[in-house]
Amino acid sequence: MPVWRYMELCLMHPRYGYYVSRDPLGREGDFTTAPEVSQMFGELLGLWAASVWKAIGSPSMLRLIELGPGRGTMMADVLRAMRVVPPLYQALSVHLVEVNPVLREKQKSMLSAMRNIAWHDTIDAVPEGPCIIFANEYFDVLPIHQVVRRETGWHERVINFDSNGRLVFDAAEDPIPRFEVLLPPLVRAAPTGAVFEWRPDAEMMKLATRVRDQGGAGLIIDYGHMRSDAGDTFQAIARHTYTDPLKAPGQADVTAHVDFQALARAAEDVGARVHGPVTQGEFLKRLGIETRALTLMQKATAEVSGDISAALKRLTDPGRGGMGSMFKVLGISAPGLTSLAGLSDEKQAEGAER
Repeated sequence: MPVWRYMELCLMHPRYGYYVSRDPLGREGDFTTAPEVSQMFGELLGLWAASVWKAIGSPSMLRLIELGPGRGTMMADVLRAMRVVPPLYQALSVHLVEVNPVLREKQKSMLSAMRNIAWHDTIDAVPEGPCIIFANEYFDVLPIHQVVRRETGWHERVINFDSNGRLVFDAAEDPIPRFEVLLPPLVRAAPTGAVFEWRPDAEMMKLATRVRDQGGAGLIIDYGHMRSDAGDTFQAIARHTYTDPLKAPGQADVTAHVDFQALARAAEDVGARVHGPVTQGEFLKRLGIETRALTLMQKATAEVSGDISAALKRLTDPGRGGMGSMFKVLGISAPGLTSLAGLSDEKQAEGAER
């Protein structure tokens, strides 16, 4: 079967899918996201949302939407920060797009104090109106298509069985006709054996169309690369360790890096404005995370201060173990919103890191 179908079944099969029956987060799970590292992450996003609300004219009703909200940790931190602006807090209705029943229950517990809140299976079900959309580590789990270059052309990459009945990567027998004309310039000269992967533009276009038509902005935060290029990033994580994505289907988190150039292009194609992308470290520093960390440390014990310092390093550091450069941040908005806090409207150079 094609890689995209395998990934879809591993994650979303109604009975055996990884994301439909468990809580994968935290020390006891398989991975940790930025909101679980520190409250500072969500608090700064809450203040960012407040700046957007003011920039769009402080509407009396605002849809605050999160895609794939985990345990609700980030939204709880976002809302706590937004309480400092009472007119904004009163204008909010919160909408969580979540299909995992286990996580839904944890979100309900975490956000029990919020009265104007609703859950949806897709963003299509969220009522119209000005909105702010958060998508933190959401796009990386959307299924990818992969093709591999052979001497005969580009062939779809598939999952097959070897002679021992084990899952292996393979390629469709026939090449995709004239596929090379659809490729980004950097990929057309890729050597034999190279892999190119992409996600359909539909999800990003849906978000961009919403902010274009309804007003507001969206923030996409994920690990990935600034430019479209060849490379195989299909991977699996179990118990905080990388593992074979073809081993134990449905028992590990299978993901792939996000192509931020492709996301930006899809948003611009429907007429939304794009801001960034920038690295997560740069974005958080521009929003004042270092000052926030110092403020928290001044009121904390030595042990807690050490934890805050370690969290700051993990969220912003570009080195090994840090999220600062691997994770990128992209903003989208209605065309009339000329700037978003923490983001530059200037595109990254073509030579930006992959």
